[in-house]
Amino acid sequence: MGAGHSHKLYRHGHSAVHALPPQCKLAAAFTFVVVVVSTPRESMWAFALYAVLLAAVAAAARVPAGFLLRRLLIEVPFVAFAVLMPFVAEGERVEVLGVSLSVSGLWGAWNVLAKGTLGVAASVLLASTTELRALLLGMQRLKLPPLLVQIATFMIRYGDVITGELRRMSIARRSRGFEARGVRHWGVLAKTAGSLFIRSYERGERVYLAMISRGYTGSMPVIDDIAASRAQWAYAAALPVTALAVCLMGWTL
Repeated sequence: MGAGHSHKLYRHGHSAVHALPPQCKLAAAFTFVVVVVSTPRESMWAFALYAVLLAAVAAAARVPAGFLLRRLLIEVPFVAFAVLMPFVAEGERVEVLGVSLSVSGLWGAWNVLAKGTLGVAASVLLASTTELRALLLGMQRLKLPPLLVQIATFMIRYGDVITGELRRMSIARRSRGFEARGVRHWGVLAKTAGSLFIRSYERGERVYLAMISRGYTGSMPVIDDIAASRAQWAYAAALPVTALAVCLMGWTL
């Protein structure tokens, strides 16, 4: 992967959050999500404070609210699931605007919406301030299983390659006057999928043989070693530590 390779969620910037080593941001985001999930759902005020903390991080990273909100649309399917919970759950019922709703379902819907939204927002902030290559280096620094890191590396790198191959095949079909307009064209699309699989498999074999010929023994060399200072770890820990204090208050108050 080239040094300039980035993803659509990434937003180029020069903020203090962008400058943090990726392992610090990964650890902070993961710990924050764990703390949020561990918070009792009845402590609504705690989730409001978590949202304020994320807003502060977004401001420090200079990520616009509109950018963040658009990326949060990815959780729409979970929102739809949460909306249905008060109608289908059993147990004690309560009347809301003349509609009978389950109390446990309402709490369940709130639990899913609050924790899910905060988790997705934390992930979006991580992705918007960290390039893919840096995320993979951060995973290496955090001593995640090497095989898992390698699989993620190849998946990201060759996802773009396969997408490009599929785009070229689509252009070739259209240049020959083909347009999928109904069920009768599904056969052509199925053949395209099969051809894409074969091409991807053959490309993978060629890449693997090339790696073996260059001395690959099952582990990728670490080219860039991104170290983090104590000050950077402390700066990154501000979010999860503050969230942990809020969580503990949520359990005790």
